Amino acid sequence: MTDHEHLVEIGSDDLHLGVAPLGARVHRMRVRDGDGAWREVVLGLPRVADHLQDDAYLGATVGRYANRVAHGELVVDGTTHRLPRNDRGHTLHGGPDGFDRRTWTVVEAHPAAVELELVSPDGDQGFPGTVTVRARYEVAGRTLRTSYAATTDAPTVVSLSSHAYYRLGGADLPGHELVLHADAYLPVVDGVPTGEVADVAGTPLDLRAGARPPADLDHPFVVRGCGPGDGAWAPGGPLREVAELRGHGLVLRLRSDQPGVQVYTGGAFSGRFHAPGAGVAIEPQLHPDSPHHPGWPSAVLRPGETYRWTSETTISPDR
Repeated sequence: MTDHEHLVEIGSDDLHLGVAPLGARVHRMRVRDGDGAWREVVLGLPRVADHLQDDAYLGATVGRYANRVAHGELVVDGTTHRLPRNDRGHTLHGGPDGFDRRTWTVVEAHPAAVELELVSPDGDQGFPGTVTVRARYEVAGRTLRTSYAATTDAPTVVSLSSHAYYRLGGADLPGHELVLHADAYLPVVDGVPTGEVADVAGTPLDLRAGARPPADLDHPFVVRGCGPGDGAWAPGGPLREVAELRGHGLVLRLRSDQPGVQVYTGGAFSGRFHAPGAGVAIEPQLHPDSPHHPGWPSAVLRPGETYRWTSETTISPDR
């Protein structure tokens, strides 16, 4: 029987993580505040196994394709693959049995770092190719560096993300301010992009100057410098500023090498474990449904290539 309650504890004098092999997830994350006291800054559940009864993806590594693939239809090199549909007729976060529900293998563990591995077989949730994925968490001072790497034995698509929900204090998001380094967003219908890239100016999605996170926010954005006219539309390369979250005397700064970010404030939380608006997920990723938008950064992964994803999250006293 799998021990779902197993946690790998890593950290520093100022930042502590409990990483669960179930979903390669951040089950808890504590930081020292300005008074030197430890504070929990991510939403979790009482027991790791409770995640199997919840659909909020709290802290999990999501994949094989983070976010949505329209109508559960994937075409790779002219071959159509049917994926299970688990969100309004679309495939969300790899399907109903995605990477968040798998028990990963711990392949390396140190006081400040842990690395986990998952092998996803050919045909897993309808996706082609056997994919081997590594997830690594490293803590240095007040910074968590999260990285993913994946390889395949046949052409497929891969897009991963970390689905941690942050709350820096209090019982919900009031008292927080969110800054997004995004000048554009992707209009969606039922969570699936229409194909348009739109300017945030003059819309409620303009969070460049900072605002309280909207209670109903669930939208993909284009990270500044990664637009189609910027010459940096593809993923990879240097880490870019993505977001800042301030509240209750702390400030979180997130950087990543991905061209997009999904921001979700938990408006659909059932209330069983957390009330709607209890936290905010800031998910760097390739854009939703990119297989249906050839001009967008490609999620196609081929034998001999390595998919990579990196983010850095730093949480400090807001002085």
